[in-house]
Parts: sequence; structure tokens; C-alpha cells
Amino acid sequence: MEGRWNLLKALMVWELLWLPWSCLCQRRQQLPVLWIMPLSSEPAWGNVTAEVMPAVQLALQHLGKQPAPLRNYELQFHFADSKCDNAKALKAFFEAIFYGPKHLMVFGGLCSSVTSIIAQSLKAWNLPQLSFAATSPALANKRRHPNLFRIVPSNSAVNPALVKFLSYYGWRRVGTLTQLEERFTEVQKNLAEHLKQAGVELVEAQWFSGDPCAAIKTLKENDVRIIIGQFDEFSAAKVFCCVYHLDMFGLKYQWILSGWSETSWWTHTGTSSCSAQSVLSAMEGAVSVDFETLSSQHIRGVSGRTPQEYKQEYDKRCMLKGLGSSKFHGFAYDGTWVVAKALTRVMETLKYKEKYSVHRNFTVTEREMANMILQAMSDTNFFGVTGQVMFRNGERVATIKFAQFQAGREVQVGEYSNITDRLEFATPIWFKGHEHTRDHTHVYPQRMEISMVLYSILASISVLGILMTIVFLFFNIQNCNHRVAQISSPSLNSLLILGTLLSYSFIFLFGLDGSYVPEGVFDALCAIRIWLISIGHSIAFGAMLAKMWRLHAIYKSISFQKKNIKNYMLIGIVCGPLLVEMCLLISLQVLDPLRGTVEEFSLEFDPHGRDFAIRPFLEHCENIHMNIWMTIMYLYKTLLVLLSCVLAWKTRHSNTLTLSHSGCTRISVCIAGPLSVSGAFLALLTRHQPNVQFFIVGVVIITCCSVTLSLVFVPEIILMRTDPDGASLSKQFHSAEREKESERVSEEKESTKQTDSSASSSMTLISIALLDLLQSDNKHLTMCISELDIELEELTRQLRELSTLSYTNMVNMQDSEEQTDIVTPGSYHYHCKEIQIGREKCQTLPMGCSSCKDTEDINSPEHVQRRLSLQLPILHHAYLPSIGGVDASCSTPSSPSTQQIALMDLWH
Repeated sequence: MEGRWNLLKALMVWELLWLPWSCLCQRRQQLPVLWIMPLSSEPAWGNVTAEVMPAVQLALQHLGKQPAPLRNYELQFHFADSKCDNAKALKAFFEAIFYGPKHLMVFGGLCSSVTSIIAQSLKAWNLPQLSFAATSPALANKRRHPNLFRIVPSNSAVNPALVKFLSYYGWRRVGTLTQLEERFTEVQKNLAEHLKQAGVELVEAQWFSGDPCAAIKTLKENDVRIIIGQFDEFSAAKVFCCVYHLDMFGLKYQWILSGWSETSWWTHTGTSSCSAQSVLSAMEGAVSVDFETLSSQHIRGVSGRTPQEYKQEYDKRCMLKGLGSSKFHGFAYDGTWVVAKALTRVMETLKYKEKYSVHRNFTVTEREMANMILQAMSDTNFFGVTGQVMFRNGERVATIKFAQFQAGREVQVGEYSNITDRLEFATPIWFKGHEHTRDHTHVYPQRMEISMVLYSILASISVLGILMTIVFLFFNIQNCNHRVAQISSPSLNSLLILGTLLSYSFIFLFGLDGSYVPEGVFDALCAIRIWLISIGHSIAFGAMLAKMWRLHAIYKSISFQKKNIKNYMLIGIVCGPLLVEMCLLISLQVLDPLRGTVEEFSLEFDPHGRDFAIRPFLEHCENIHMNIWMTIMYLYKTLLVLLSCVLAWKTRHSNTLTLSHSGCTRISVCIAGPLSVSGAFLALLTRHQPNVQFFIVGVVIITCCSVTLSLVFVPEIILMRTDPDGASLSKQFHSAEREKESERVSEEKESTKQTDSSASSSMTLISIALLDLLQSDNKHLTMCISELDIELEELTRQLRELSTLSYTNMVNMQDSEEQTDIVTPGSYHYHCKEIQIGREKCQTLPMGCSSCKDTEDINSPEHVQRRLSLQLPILHHAYLPSIGGVDASCSTPSSPSTQQIALMDLWH
């Protein structure tokens, strides 16, 4: 294989060198041109140089047959093998410049990286370049590549044609599927810019490098119908295999393949799990967009041949050499003509200036020469085999062709001209359905409205309720001075009627939505709704709360005359909740007002498979912090209802006729309160079901208002009809008072019985405690008596000893008197001392001693015996106070102890 390519290279060089020598006799001027191309085969491109060589040879042959001045010049190509490698390409380029000859320009360039790096250096060498195979969009940057011209359109040249094609069918919503390679990603970025400028929405842009199924599935999930694919023919089989499995082909999808037009690529399914037939089924109807490699017009061009005649000659040469056909052969043919015409024009200009110049030695610099060649190429305009050849800012103004896969083959259906910016179709695009594919599921918005029948029924019932309320209002005003009406408080009844009127009116406004009122009016309607229902509920339940409080206050009083409830107190109870409600509503209106918002729901697809869907939407009132405001209001309303129900429950046993229909009022509170709270929560839960929500709200409001008004006013009407003058009301009042008094007396008796039984149980406990205390004291006193008895015995013994001693002393003294008639003072004092000692032992002896005679009398045995008989009972009596006896002084009775006092207090 390598030997074959070496032979092919030798033949190409021989042919290029032989052509000039064969025409030496014509003396044609040689124009050296450097041809930089990879001479070997590349995996992605094939051997482009070998495949385009027949086209260049045809161009040189046709140029030789042209009239002067073209036949006076001959292009002499010098090859430089780039090998699609930057380093090797630069080396070959510098060697060609160094070894010569002096080249006028550079021709060729296939790989974008090599073409870019060489084109950036051409300005320094003053060499223009014309490429017929480099299609990278990055090469269009003239700041980096000022000397580069491309006769082949850029890959991004198809993007304006794509936008024109999308606009033709009215597709405003597309998606892209791009292979992760530089040549495709750059085109996709450029396409995104064109789509944005044209106002086409790029819904989803997906990239893939290996398996494309995940990216394709994402496109399907986003309902992308028009898909622009940017990938090579090797990945196309995998892509359409996934398309086949995901059922993304047929009526609902349109695939557009951008940038390539290889034939029969679907026969090479590679590693995909689909057969060629499955791939063909998936790609049926797909449209390919690519620049036109050969013009379809039957017009003789600059060479005097039509594109079809040229194609026949080119195919014949390739067949003789056993070469394949390259898509770039037509651009190589026209490129050779561009180079020849530009250089011929420059050479002729130089000859003319040299001939007619005033300067003998006319010279042109390399920079001037390069600028003249660039200008000549910019002015190029002729019809070649690839169509009209002209440049715009160094880029080829090309013709883009559109082809469609129909019945397993590619059919050209139209083309787009960048020159005229027109899209023309030779045959119409085939679509599977009766109309072209839609760019998305056609969605019909459907407002979730309240049923007119339901609205009419509830509105009619509300009208009847309002009429009933008006009747009750006139009744209340007309009979406000009647005794029954005065007992029921006409002012509270008037406020109750006002609250129910506002609540009934709310039903009419709640059933209106955007289909009945304009958008600006709907915002105001939101504010009116919340004010009506909030104020109506507060006034109505405030009045019921005042009634319950009045009944509770009267029921708790002992007699009716002691409780004087003024009318302003009842009005104040109503105004309190109303004031709180007003503050909340004003804060809501100022800080976070309600606005009309539209909430969209998920799509509902047609059950019959037709390509449309319905998107329900709901208009309702909402603000930013809706949950917070609703929580505050619901808590406040629940508290108001709960307080009314508690008061009604506390007065459930009241049979007074002060409020002649108090029982009915309690029933209305117990019905309307819980029903209104539960209705509010159910309305919140069914906010996405407008008919259910409107039915719940309407039924709750009508029920609460009607039941409340009926239970408040119907008993009054009945009582007034049975007792027009209120005479029987007084009797009923007094009988009720007597019943209450009898109830009070029976309650007091019951209380007395309960008190007696509790006192008797208390006395039993006190008696037991007193008995325990007395037994403890008895034991203590018994011990004290035993100790006192011991002390008395000791004292008795001492007294006996003292009496015996005294008697002995008296006998001795008598004996001494007999001996001594006169008693000396010393002996007297001694005797008195003994007597003093006896006094210390017996406290009953007198303190002084006036005479010895008295002493003898006192201490005589008779006196001692007498004292003992008297002192013992006295001593025994002296200890009686410790056991409750009499004090020793016998003047005052003994005082009771602390325990005795406490027990006596408990007893009494």
C-alpha cells in the first residue's frame, strides 16, 4: 500500500513538472505557487490531495486553451507535505521558502490547525494563501489570518441558510445535538448567535462524545421537536439508532443534519444495535444542509463547460487512475482558476506600469505585490463549477443546498444563495402528516372557570338570603321599642344583619374571574373580596360574642337587678374584633397587597394521540407572603369563634327569659362557628379546584348566615305574635326569677349539708387527737406524782429527825437551868445558833427569835406534831396545779396550758 502511494506521488510530481516543459515552445511565463497539502491518506479525510489532483490538472489544461492573457501564464505548483502536523508543516514551509523558487502565493491547506499556523505567518512573508479544503470557522478571523482566502465555504456558512429554513416554516423553537469535536462545536456556537439574532429560541443544546442516547432523551423530555444535528457520518448510525428506540421520528419530529452530505452512510451501522433498515426508518424525512460542492445549474462557466460536463471529465480521469471522488474537487478546480486569474491580472498590471512608467527602473516591493494579489482575489467574480465564485471579506459567498431522505435515498429539494439571500425549493419538503411538523406540542390554554350553573344557583340563593336579611332589618327597626326586641338588643341585631349582608355579597364577587373582568379590575377585585368577607365575619361574630357575653353575665349574677349592662358595652365588644380586623387589613393592603396571579398546571395531552395538549391555568388572588397573612387571620378568626363557643357552652344550663331566645342564639353560635372555621380550611385545601372551592365557600356562608338570622329573629317574631303587648313576658320573668330563687335556696341547703358533714368529720378527727394528747399528759403526771411522793417521804424523815434533836436539846437546857440560875450571854448566843441551824432545815420556823420562851413553845412536841398534821396536806395540795389543781396561794385559779388552749379552740 505504501509503495502504491509513493508511485502516486511520483506520478503527480511528473505531471506537474511535465506540463510546463510540454509548453516551452509557447514561451508561457511561469508563476510559481507553493502547494501545501498532506500527501498521505488521513483517517478523517482520506487522500484528498490525490483525489483533487485530477481536478487541478483539468484546470491547468483548460487554462492553457484560454485566450490571452491567461494562456501567456502557467501555474507551476511546488509541493510541501504538511502531514497534518504543525511542526512538520512549518518545516516543509520554511524549506520551500529557503530553497526556492520565489513563490507568489500559497495554495491548499486541509487541516485547520496547520492552515491556521501557516496563515498567521504569511503576512510576514508577504504571501497570500487560497485554501480549497479548510472549512474550520476559526479561520474566518481576519485579525489572525489577514492573507487567507477560502474558496470552500466555512462550515458555519450553512447557519444563515438554516435560520432562513426555520423561518420559512415558522419554527421558533429548536434544539441542537452536537458531537464533541472542534469543527462541530464551533459551528454550534455560531449557530446559537444566528438563532438569537433571528429570535429563534434554542430550547436545549446537547453534546455527546460516545453514546448519544442520553442527550437525545433529554431533548425528548424538553419537548424539542425540531432538532439540528451536527455530527459526522460515523456517529450518525448511533444517533438514529437511539432515535429509533426512543420513537423520535415521524409526524412529531423533524431532524436537520448540518454540515455533511455523505452518501450511503447508513449502510455502515458499526457498533449500533440497529439494522440498516431501522436506521433508514428513523431518518426518513430528515433534511441535510450542506454547501453545494457542484452547481446544479446547467450554465457554461468560465472554462466554457457546464458543471455537469466537468463532472464527467473528472470522473473519467479518476476512473483511469483508480481514485475515489472528493467533495473538494470542484473547489480545487475553481481555486486553480482563481489563482490563475488573480496572478495574471497582477502580472499584466505590472507589465503595463513598467512599460508606461516615467521611471526607467520600475520595481515593486513584495508587500505591494502581495496587496495587489489580495485585491485581485477580492475582485474575483465568475461562474465556476461550484457556482458563482466571489469573496466577501476573504470568505466564499456560497450556495447552500437542502436535501431530504425520501424512501431510502437523498433527494435535493432546494438551495439557498448567500448572494441573493433567497431560499428556493425545487420540490416541496415531504412531511408525514397533512401539515408540516410543529416545533412544539401545540398547547391550548384553558382557564379553570367556575361553572355557570353552579354560580347561578348559589348567586340566586344569596339573593334570597339578602332579601331575607332586608326583611329582618325592617322588622328590627320597626319593633325596636318592643319589650322583646329591647331584651334581644336591637343594636346588636342591626350589626348582625350588616355582617350577614357583607357575607352574602362576597359570594357574587368570589365567583368572578378573568373571563368576566379585565386584568386591572381583577387586582382591585382581590382587595374588595378580602375586605368584604373579613369585615362581615368580624361584625357578625362580634355581635354574637356580645350576645353570649351578655347572657353569661346575667346568668352568673345572683339577681337580675344587680347586673346593669349598658348598650355601649355591647357595642364595644363588637368594635374590638372589628378594630383588630381593620388593622390587619390595612397592613395587608399597604405592605403586601393581593394581586391577580396565574398558576399554570401540567399539560394534558390528547388521548387520541393528536399533536396538541391542553394546559389548564387558574387565576386567583395571591401576594408574596400569602401563607403568613393567612395564618395570622385564621388564628384570629379561630380565637374569636372559640371564645363565642366557650361562652355558649358555659350558659348551656341557663333557662332565663331575659334573652327570651337565648337557647336559639347558643345553637346558632355552635353551628356557625365551627362551620365557618372548617369551611375556611377546606377552601384553602381546594384552592386548585375552583368549582369545589366555590361550592364549599358558598354553602358555608349561606348556611351560617341563614341559620344565624333564623335562630335570632324567628323566635322574636313568634314571641311577638303570641304576646303582642309583652304582658305574659312579665309573668314569665317573675316565674323565672322565683325559679332562680328556689334554685339558689336549694343550692344553699345542699351547701349547708355538705358543710355539716365536713364539720362532723373534722370534730371526729379533733376528738381523736385530744384523747391522744390527754393520755400522754396522764402518763407524764403519773411519773411526776411518784417523784413527789419520794420527796415527801424524804421531808417527813428529816422533820422527824429534827423533832428528836430539838427535844433532846430542850431536856439538856432544863438540866442546865437547874445548875445555873443566871444564863450568860455566851451560852445564850450558842443556843440561838443551834436554833438557827434548825431553821435552815425547816423553812416553817419563824425568821426571828425574840425569846427563848417562844422557842420552847414552838418546838414543843405538841407543836411539832400539830405542824406535821397540817403541813403534809398543805404540801400535797401545793402540787395539785401540775395536774389541774388549785395554786398554792389559793388566790387565782391556775392558767391552762398552750396545748389545752389549742384543743379547746378546735373543739369550739
